[in-house]
Amino acid sequence: MAERIEADYLRWNEFDKTARVASHSDVGVIELMPIADAAQFAFKYVNGHPSNHRHGLPTVMAFGVLADVETGAPRLLSELTLTTAIRTAAMSALAARVLARPDSTRMALVGNGAQSEFQALAFRDLVGIRELRLFDTDPAASAKLAANLVGQGLQVRICTSTAEAVKGADIVTTVTADKANATILTREMIEPGMHVNAVGGDCPGKTELHRGVLEAGSVFVEFEPQTRIEGDIQQMPANFQVTEFWRVLSGQATGRSSAAQVTVFDSVGFALEDYSALTFMRDAAAELGIGEIVELVPEATDPKNLFGVLRDEPRPVAASAALVASAIAPARRAAETA
Repeated sequence: MAERIEADYLRWNEFDKTARVASHSDVGVIELMPIADAAQFAFKYVNGHPSNHRHGLPTVMAFGVLADVETGAPRLLSELTLTTAIRTAAMSALAARVLARPDSTRMALVGNGAQSEFQALAFRDLVGIRELRLFDTDPAASAKLAANLVGQGLQVRICTSTAEAVKGADIVTTVTADKANATILTREMIEPGMHVNAVGGDCPGKTELHRGVLEAGSVFVEFEPQTRIEGDIQQMPANFQVTEFWRVLSGQATGRSSAAQVTVFDSVGFALEDYSALTFMRDAAAELGIGEIVELVPEATDPKNLFGVLRDEPRPVAASAALVASAIAPARRAAETA
């Protein structure tokens, strides 16, 4: 997944990009995230409701669609709840591989909810993290994460505060869920050479970093117009300098310039990553021979006579007017190989 995201970021200028469309409420947010290149249009439907556990539902739920630009015909309908967790972790690890010190082995993971296992395993495999320090305001969340990571080749320690978890860490990942202007990290917690992977702040009014953390380092973002609204930099003035990550990947901008530099990846999640995830899922489903044809578009004898569909006898679904619906299996396979 990280390789697919990197390849798509390297063709950044080929995409028609826009910030996501969001509908906010007091209890959460529902969003649409569109993007397209010359051949394919993609979108993700996703929510964020931190109190969903009270209803027996995940905080984040998502699905996505791939369609042909030439005809507008939908070609893939896929779950993106598990896949979003995988692509978010893959993006975090990709950014850290570029921005963090290459000798980084110790990570603090603050916020031990549904995303945390994916972050831990991606950083283990793609960055070389071997020691994790965990903290969550809910001790049960840290206990859950530690139990799920048993046998995964990681040294895990549960801490009693953010400050304890962060002290001596090479990388700090914050992935909290509360929709609030929180101060998870403060300037005095930041040590020379740290890389901060700020994942939890992803909508207006939701931040994790004290502004002093942002002022202490070089800040990198996915799509600046979106991050200005949703990311931790929403609390900074409009002229606060940031660098879009694709420019570092393509060699047009400098990432880390010294071992002592503090780097911050202010990640809010961008539609390009979902495009990468959807094409990855499409190819995985085809390779594994899974998925099913779903008639989302009526098959008409005369495409100019839509009403005639109501009178026609039912016919077998034609692949040209259908979607491949990929379920949990490709996501599970992807998780095993991420």
